[in-house]
Amino acid sequence: MRYPASEKLEIIRIVEQSHLPVRRTSTHLGVPPATFYRWYDRYQADGGPEALADRPSRPDRVWNRIPDAVRGRIIDLALAEPELSPRELAVRFTERGRYFVSEASVYRLLKAHDLITSPAFIVVKAADEFHTKTTAPNQLWQTDFTYLKVVGWGWFYLSTVLDDFSRYIVAWKLCATMAASDVSDTLELALAASGCSEVGVRHRPRLLSDNGPGYIADELANWLASKGMQHVRGAPCHPQTQGKIERWHRTLKNRILLENHYLPGDLQARIEAFVTHYNHQRCHESLSNLTPADVYFGRGQTILLERERIKRHTIRQRRLLHQRQAA
Repeated sequence: MRYPASEKLEIIRIVEQSHLPVRRTSTHLGVPPATFYRWYDRYQADGGPEALADRPSRPDRVWNRIPDAVRGRIIDLALAEPELSPRELAVRFTERGRYFVSEASVYRLLKAHDLITSPAFIVVKAADEFHTKTTAPNQLWQTDFTYLKVVGWGWFYLSTVLDDFSRYIVAWKLCATMAASDVSDTLELALAASGCSEVGVRHRPRLLSDNGPGYIADELANWLASKGMQHVRGAPCHPQTQGKIERWHRTLKNRILLENHYLPGDLQARIEAFVTHYNHQRCHESLSNLTPADVYFGRGQTILLERERIKRHTIRQRRLLHQRQAA
């Protein structure tokens, strides 16, 4: 129970005037002796009832507080790139400014400036994790089609090959149909882009897909056999097996479908621009805030080590600044 300063002073007066010992009197009043002595020491040392007022438990200065100049730069970056989430903003600022800020700090700062908005889409939930995880790029490729409409032209079908380990979009093709030939054409692009068709590799990437007509066709099976690729299909009515490429479709459509497209070339240009952004600029929380290209091309560990060095340097600077201000 918290007492106001006036009640604390009255308790001190009662104890001073009591003929009983201090401990017994304070105990009868419901105040622990240690608490009473703390009040009494403050009252005598500071010399007045004002000393008995509650003191805030929060310290005046926090050693690791982000300086105001840095906070201003974070706000400027958030206003310049409003599409970035607090997590992406923290990573972008750390790498550009060579100054570490955490996702939680960025979120609180944006929240205080009313710069946090709710997402305008529904997040698709899938299984927590795949039962056989990949350990390196080009071990398993996920592939699937999704629908995109061009006004006045009808529906087009985007065929994508996504690397399971890094989420890197290895290849994609905008098709008029979803035939087995469209699947094999996309895989040809993926093999060429990954270099698997130009150098001798011990194991070609396995292919994971659903049970669509183009994926169960004999034409595709014969093509995969000629390339030495194994094919794994998910259980029917269970899209969680291909959860990574399903999530890629949702991410793509959240951006692509914000505008209407009137020519197939316009749609293709938008897809190409977003694939470049997704592969090389958009950091993934599941990849330790690395981009798919960082993981696919093997530079992720170097980037993480550099971020850790920046973090240690930043914390050391904040500690020194706090010590100077406290001196």
